[in-house]
Amino acid sequence: MKKFNDENFLLQSPAAERLYHDHAAKMPIIDYHCHLNPEYVASDHRFRNLAEIWLDGDHYKWRAMRTNGVGERYCTGDASDWEKFEKWAETVPYTMRNPLYHWTHLELKTAFGVEVLLNPASARAIYDRCTDLLQRPEYSARGLMRRYNVEVVCTTDDPADSLEHHIKCREEGFECKVLPTWRPDKAMAVENPAAFKAYIDRLAEAAGIEIRSFATLLDALRARHRFFESAGCRLSDHGIEEFYAEDYTEAEIETIFAKAYGGATLTDEETRKYKSAMLTEFAVMDWETGWTQQFHFGVIRNNNSRKLATIGVDTGFDSIGDFTLAKNMAGYLDRLDAQGKLAKTILYNLNPRDNEMVATMIGNFQDGETAGKIQFGSGWWFLDQKDGMERQMNALSLLGLLSRFVGMLTDSRSFLSYPRHEYFRRTLCNLIGNDIEAGLLPASEMDFIGRMVEDISYRNAKEFFRF
Repeated sequence: MKKFNDENFLLQSPAAERLYHDHAAKMPIIDYHCHLNPEYVASDHRFRNLAEIWLDGDHYKWRAMRTNGVGERYCTGDASDWEKFEKWAETVPYTMRNPLYHWTHLELKTAFGVEVLLNPASARAIYDRCTDLLQRPEYSARGLMRRYNVEVVCTTDDPADSLEHHIKCREEGFECKVLPTWRPDKAMAVENPAAFKAYIDRLAEAAGIEIRSFATLLDALRARHRFFESAGCRLSDHGIEEFYAEDYTEAEIETIFAKAYGGATLTDEETRKYKSAMLTEFAVMDWETGWTQQFHFGVIRNNNSRKLATIGVDTGFDSIGDFTLAKNMAGYLDRLDAQGKLAKTILYNLNPRDNEMVATMIGNFQDGETAGKIQFGSGWWFLDQKDGMERQMNALSLLGLLSRFVGMLTDSRSFLSYPRHEYFRRTLCNLIGNDIEAGLLPASEMDFIGRMVEDISYRNAKEFFRF
């Protein structure tokens, strides 16, 4: 019987152990998509206790706590930090077979050296020990990034953001690159005309360009795109339910913009045409600057209207959607490819039923010049766990080239989430190691396979994103 969370955690064969310990474990981390607060890095934030660094903003944990009968006061409410942590500790034993159980204990072990299981009996001692450690300089925001050997992080930022914190990190010579990612979703969000107008006015102020037409909107966005590039940005990101590939004319989009900016409600056809135009324009900007565009698609957000009204967005009430994606995805990518303006692209699906579709779609638009130009992104959100990772990598292996995969990211707001890279690497090594043990891959090629593991863990991303 294997021991839980030991040095060979998730590694089920000698080949897997060798691949992980000799190759994957030593590689630095490139976290090319996350939601860290860049101000925390710029100020080298010191966390007051384990609850702040672990529970604030973590909707994964909140969902589990609610399911376990824990009231909202202990999730997003006014309970004390200790009370919230205590309720989380009560919940942890009930998360067995949920990835939270693995993540929780891996984070405690790698960050704090805590190897006892978290439960109500151990909660106080763990809380006090970790909180004490968090007061040390090496456990600040930057200290934790150093501890986990983080080389690059790419945060998620709005085109109107000042990027002052990214600039400060660079000017101060912080050895970990903290780069922005262009996330222009609000410029597409015409469903709420009042919020759309307010955002466009904010964007205009940031760009120093008066926006009164679609053409001037593009001028403002291009100005901000250049500013992001000057701050080191190499990626864009788009959170969409589905892809949009409607036919449209410039005159139509000008009319639609004027209608939305003026406060009128758009028809579904108008909305889809506007989003099609915006996604195309964003893609051309990325192609011009050599960026990589990312698409996170397939989520239904804010399903609980009562909770949305009382505690707001991003609080744990989102789920997998079942959109029809393939035709519009192909149409969108083909439109850009036909123009010779298809940027490097990463596709992240949320519904696992779409794994094979995405794995075959990326093969349609590889150009024979850039290795892995179109990528099937790692398991995202509800899929960034052992089964989801394995299913994604199996689909990519069978229908594409796993060897050219740019690997894992945290997609997290927490400075304790870097062990997700370790979790991924262990899963990757186990997947390949089991194939070696079964004779499905040649043991004589272990040196090549070891380099491939290192590439997927680190080098592919470094080269792909030009870090």
